[in-house]
Amino acid sequence: MSSFENLRIVDNFYQTSLYFPMPTVIISTLCEDGTTTLGPYSLVQPYYVAGKDYYAMLLCCRNSSNTAQNILRNGKCALNFIDDNPKSFKEAVKLSWPGDKPSDKMPKCNFRLEKSLLEEETGEARPMVLTDAIQAIECTWMRALDGADKDQPGELTGYEPPYHDFNGITSKFGAHFILRVDKILMKKRYSDAIINGVRAKDFPNLPVDYGYRDSKNFWFHKKTKMRSELLAVRKQTLESVRYAADRADDKVKFTDDALETILNVPRVFLPLVLRGCVDWAKENGVELVTAEHMKIINDKRAKEKAKK
Repeated sequence: MSSFENLRIVDNFYQTSLYFPMPTVIISTLCEDGTTTLGPYSLVQPYYVAGKDYYAMLLCCRNSSNTAQNILRNGKCALNFIDDNPKSFKEAVKLSWPGDKPSDKMPKCNFRLEKSLLEEETGEARPMVLTDAIQAIECTWMRALDGADKDQPGELTGYEPPYHDFNGITSKFGAHFILRVDKILMKKRYSDAIINGVRAKDFPNLPVDYGYRDSKNFWFHKKTKMRSELLAVRKQTLESVRYAADRADDKVKFTDDALETILNVPRVFLPLVLRGCVDWAKENGVELVTAEHMKIINDKRAKEKAKK
């Protein structure tokens, strides 16, 4: 006999039939009059994380929401990650009532806003970002994917078919947006930690919420003490790394001491690391990569990461 109970799967199953931990993100978008409006969301997650020529997030939301309508109109948004201060979460809940117009809710909003870094750099109109955010992702909707470029705002009582599979209007009341990551913004103390090495005390206080569970309350919890678990060391043999390196390129080769510097790279990432080394070697006219070259390559990667 099973040790589990069988729960009925219903609409919004992630919060009505599950205890599903989610982020709390305030999405800022541009209204028709050029002002910024805010809406809280949890159905946000990474989408394209590697192997494409850009990175992307995925947003699932009601297609009649201010957020969805603004993205359909101009394709711009920013995902702002707030802290777990109860005042911040209370402010997020204030912004969450369906049907509230930006002109009604924004004058009562206590979140501080500042100009988009992309707008400062390019002059392009972008939604403002939360000054109070720990980090923010400035995004552009990839409307051409799944033929969603013909989707238009304006239908507030539900869209008629045909619907898309994964981008744009995906059901009568639903929408999914694949959002290209244009820029990641982060407060300095947290970006410094990522660059220099994160310790338990460096993690930001981000809330985890469980959605609108009991028709009365939103539920969330604050970050508690972080606990680390050491990764199991699975050092590859020099022979296995040599096998991959010899097939990475027909001209660029590696010395044993060079390959010893990447013995701890997980096998799934080894081709990508070798490809980067080969690209560097070709750019610099090197046909035999040594340990000294690997140090230069690693220093270059560290500097590029610091710039980001």
